[in-house]
Amino acid sequence: MKKLSFVLTVLLYAGSMSAQNLNQVPYADGAQKLDGLVTDNAGKQLPGVLVLPAWKGIDQEAKTAAMELAKQGYIAFVADIYGEGNIPTDNASAGKQAGIYRSNYQSYQHRIELALDQLKKAGALPGKIAVIGYCFGGSGALEVARAGFPVIGIVSIHGGLAKDSTRVNGPLNTKMLIENAAEDHGVTPEVMTRLVKEMNDGKADWQVITYAYCKHTFTDPASPDYNAVMAQRAWQHTLLFLKELLQ
Repeated sequence: MKKLSFVLTVLLYAGSMSAQNLNQVPYADGAQKLDGLVTDNAGKQLPGVLVLPAWKGIDQEAKTAAMELAKQGYIAFVADIYGEGNIPTDNASAGKQAGIYRSNYQSYQHRIELALDQLKKAGALPGKIAVIGYCFGGSGALEVARAGFPVIGIVSIHGGLAKDSTRVNGPLNTKMLIENAAEDHGVTPEVMTRLVKEMNDGKADWQVITYAYCKHTFTDPASPDYNAVMAQRAWQHTLLFLKELLQ
């Protein structure tokens, strides 16, 4: 039954790909070339959603999310955080690249800000923009809130939730949805406690949804952690949150 569910999900994703297109958008951070993707409704003056991909860079999960968001009436832009020549080929290189931005959060925030600019250039209404991120991108979504970027809300989907203890908690003016896997060993009770304190200290409008019997990458059909039922619930929670904020 689980195998059948996986096959049906893959077929569903394939169908969504045929219904929508993504177009490459070249941009840059100084001399570093970046290549983002935008949905084919760009230029229509619609609410916008920035998609921050997981630690291996732009992957199928991020692409599928963008195409599904376009069906909901949003312009979606998939950010390129690493840039040309830096795309990881395996877990070791992914860990190295992601580690650069985890240890230098200002650089991560800057790359995200550049992608937000591209989303606005694609026609996204400046007052109606949200950010979602998966895994490493989920950590990036939290950095959006911490940086005070002018977005209405962020969704961190099985993101890394820890923050360097030397960083001071500050105001968090964007609404926050944290989608957490119950069996994500990277999110210890201590990490969650510190995040909740940070959100409370920042006077954020926040909520945490924890998905039972789920390991870290439970929303990704390509992952052995994939949980089809919980992934669908998480996606519906994401859409509900975005609808409240953007429509």
